[in-house]
Amino acid sequence: MKINGIDYCSLWEENSKKLAINAIDQRLLPFELKIAKITTYREMILAIKDMAIRGAPLIGIAGAYAIVLAIQELIQNKQTLDRIIEIIPEIRMARPTAVNLMWAVDRVVSKIDFSLSIEKNFERVLLMARQIYYDEVNSCKQIAKFGFELIENLYSKYRRPINILTHCNAGWLATVDWGTALAPIYYAHREGIPLLIWVDETRPRNQGSKLTSFELLGEGIPHTIIADNTGGLLMQMGKVDAVIVGADRVTGEGDVCNKVGTYLKALAAKEHNVPFWVALPTSTIDWEIPDFRKIPIEERSPDEIDFLEGIHQDKICKVRITPIGSNSLNYAFDITPNQFVSKYITEKGVFDSIQDLRKST
Repeated sequence: MKINGIDYCSLWEENSKKLAINAIDQRLLPFELKIAKITTYREMILAIKDMAIRGAPLIGIAGAYAIVLAIQELIQNKQTLDRIIEIIPEIRMARPTAVNLMWAVDRVVSKIDFSLSIEKNFERVLLMARQIYYDEVNSCKQIAKFGFELIENLYSKYRRPINILTHCNAGWLATVDWGTALAPIYYAHREGIPLLIWVDETRPRNQGSKLTSFELLGEGIPHTIIADNTGGLLMQMGKVDAVIVGADRVTGEGDVCNKVGTYLKALAAKEHNVPFWVALPTSTIDWEIPDFRKIPIEERSPDEIDFLEGIHQDKICKVRITPIGSNSLNYAFDITPNQFVSKYITEKGVFDSIQDLRKST
């Protein structure tokens, strides 16, 4: 996808004398484009925790490469492969809610063979990390194509610009390329379907107003940023044709854990008969958790509520917006029960339920 007319991915390899990972530092967008160079697994963990790298599929890819970097460090420090056993849990728990992280780390770890040399194991885990990387890119391309058909159907019905509301950021910055929720929007735009995207600001970190709008600007897609609580009113006024969101974890029953505020959009969409679509690669499905109440909901620092970041006189700065002494509670995610989801858009097709997806495979 494009930034100022130039194609970018959110994360990529840099190979010189040793492997490093380059990633767009998403904390600075949309005000500054900075590429972070990550050379150690601890740097990768910190990038994930601090949300320099964010978005469930991208976190998974970053976690996969964290294992690779860890083994590279063991080789450089002349340590044995046994040390990786202590490192793996650190990486898996960098962020506890997004299942892609555990899924990707476990896939890479499955390639470790203690009967082989540490150098051979480095080659094996690097190949798996690259496989996960390219598989996720291809999955997002397929999500784009399948989701496009839903948007195309709406356009055939209304024959006017299609108004789509999205929450948080589930575009290429949250994956590697294309994205999940934004992928069908990009595809529809390239196919000439006129669109207007309502972009939830997505408090407290404002991933919508900062990142989704940044992505849409780069692709030249008309959009309007709205306060989080405006979506219900727009649906009531008939100005939303569909809601499309991504996911950080989906249970085997189809319940959707996503950025906090998603559940309220789903409730409003149900009340006003607006289609509520969830776009996700199947790597985001946690088949082991049938009950959404068992999903760990990350509680982040209250500073994210108490302070806002912006730009003033060409400098990125932070200002406090709450009284000193007041308490703030910052749950990062909420859960939308499956009965509020109209369609699941995956790389394997569009499904009415996760059970239908499971039967198809």
